[in-house]
Amino acid sequence: MRVEHAELSLLGARETNQDRVGAVVGPEAALMIACDGMGGHAEGERAAEIALQVTGQRFKAATAPLLDPLGFLHLALGAAHQHIVGIGSDMPLENRPRATIALCLVQRASAYWGHVGDSRAYHLRRGHMVARTRDHSHVELLVREGVIQADQAQAHPMRNFVESCLGGELLLPEMDVSRRLALEPDDVLLVCTDGLWAGLSDASVASAFAQPGQPLAEALAALCAQAVAATGASSDNTSAVALRFLE
Repeated sequence: MRVEHAELSLLGARETNQDRVGAVVGPEAALMIACDGMGGHAEGERAAEIALQVTGQRFKAATAPLLDPLGFLHLALGAAHQHIVGIGSDMPLENRPRATIALCLVQRASAYWGHVGDSRAYHLRRGHMVARTRDHSHVELLVREGVIQADQAQAHPMRNFVESCLGGELLLPEMDVSRRLALEPDDVLLVCTDGLWAGLSDASVASAFAQPGQPLAEALAALCAQAVAATGASSDNTSAVALRFLE
């Protein structure tokens, strides 16, 4: 499997960076990871780091290509949740570490993704969005039910209200795992934290990778800079991993 990949994490207007991103790329499969520590809770940065390490290590220990990629994603998300719950078990529930996460597994000309919260995964093709994850958030629910339009979500007063996350309660959180996504040469997969997409439309995210021959790292850097500029003084940590499937 031939791929090109890049990752980037910007501080934005925040004092600390609670995002963690990474990619584990092998000859048969790759795993992309984006985690966002929830700033309103203790040790969000540590929660994101644990999520990154647990999911990445489980992938490294697996035999690629994975026979059950969807099962792997479920178990990896569950393991990350349990580890984060463990470090907050002696804290009041409202203060326990929490994080959101998006994973994307690529193998055999296919992609599979799973997520918890409002960290996202995108499947992009020739400058257009093929698919993306749907946030576990109140605003996303309003969009799905037709109460508000998609372009109203960015300015909604509850846009940052996340309804599912890793950590906190012992019970497993709501998590979504995709069906198989068939890949074509030059397709781009992107996993990112909400700091990247919060000020941008889906079309803007997709068009960032439309220029043929542009190095992926260059396109990702421009997109992250655009995201920070779009939200200005309120910009969040802005982080992403991009992967271009070649063959």
